[in-house]
Amino acid sequence: LQMSLSGIRDTSTIRTPPPMRKPVKTVVTPFKMDVVRQAISEELARNGQCFYVVPRIQQIEESVTRLRTVFPDISIIVAHGRMSKDMALNNVASFAEGNHDVLMATTVIENGVDIPAVNTIIIEDSQKFGMSTLYQLRGRVGRSSKQAYAYLLHHEGLMTEESILRLQAMSDLTALGSGFDVANRDLEIRGAGSLLGTDQSGSAAKVGFDMYMRMLQKS
Repeated sequence: LQMSLSGIRDTSTIRTPPPMRKPVKTVVTPFKMDVVRQAISEELARNGQCFYVVPRIQQIEESVTRLRTVFPDISIIVAHGRMSKDMALNNVASFAEGNHDVLMATTVIENGVDIPAVNTIIIEDSQKFGMSTLYQLRGRVGRSSKQAYAYLLHHEGLMTEESILRLQAMSDLTALGSGFDVANRDLEIRGAGSLLGTDQSGSAAKVGFDMYMRMLQKS
């Protein structure tokens, strides 16, 4: 992306969404079980399903326990990277067939999962995810004509300056086909990498991206 913006490489973007798609409504808010309860209840009330994503496998059991306390009658199935490939695939397939209400997972679902009946995703500890991962996860919902929702739940005490900027960007950039804009904002936040080295982040954010580009063009 950096080389494309600096003119070293060409770039093209596709901003035309498939017919009938709607932008995913993105809610960035501190973690509260009341928010989780409302989000899941509203989705189940319209006969839908939910993704619930956590950043670490070790959090899955605790999160499942919390959900079962609030929703003792719902069906929850799990998928994560330490499962055998067959088990993870079978669990996702069973969920896709409508046999469960909630898929509790890590980021293993960020690519290749397309289930039109799932139109709510809850991402716990969203401050721990990068923007590209958050964008991919949000893209797992809204695969039909129904309005979809993404809840990016964070813990205030664990927020950093960068995580605040990332979540603000995800809240701002919700239009269909906004992947290029998300990548641009991520580049601004993290800083561009070295043009003649191996560093993958740099100091562009310190001078501002526009100034960085003018300095690069003059050089």
